[in-house]
Amino acid sequence: MDKITDLAAQAGQALQQRGYLLTTAESCTGGGVAHAITDIAGCSEWFDCGFVTYSNASKIELLDVPDALLAQHGAVSEEIAAAMAEGALASSNAHVALSTTGIAGPGGAVAGKPVGTVCFGWSMNATTVTERRVFDGDRHSVREQTVAHALQGLLRLLDKR
Repeated sequence: MDKITDLAAQAGQALQQRGYLLTTAESCTGGGVAHAITDIAGCSEWFDCGFVTYSNASKIELLDVPDALLAQHGAVSEEIAAAMAEGALASSNAHVALSTTGIAGPGGAVAGKPVGTVCFGWSMNATTVTERRVFDGDRHSVREQTVAHALQGLLRLLDKR
């Protein structure tokens, strides 16, 4: 079992033990977290749905991310990661949400946000936690590290409850 599959299985077990459903809101991972989760047999017991909101317009339309927030902070920001996670919760039947938004590369870097910059959001019980990381490697490697980190963050959040 590879690392991501193992993390997804652990997340599923933790969610199922608590009777929680998960939703995902993904940009730079393009559904990679949802894919890892749905590779686990029985995930329908703990996975509600996933949103792939690559464009700003889809973040606004599907997750109710405020246009003004996007204009102020840019799509790759902890503020947008938080809004994405909270929007996914509001637009689903889930109890827990995670989000990813970042620059997987090879292009797309802007001042202060190099390739590999990813912002995460995890939301549960009216509490949202965010984090910003910068990963090394090519596009595939950045996305893989992002999926793993998103699942690790979910496990940390669930361990606190």
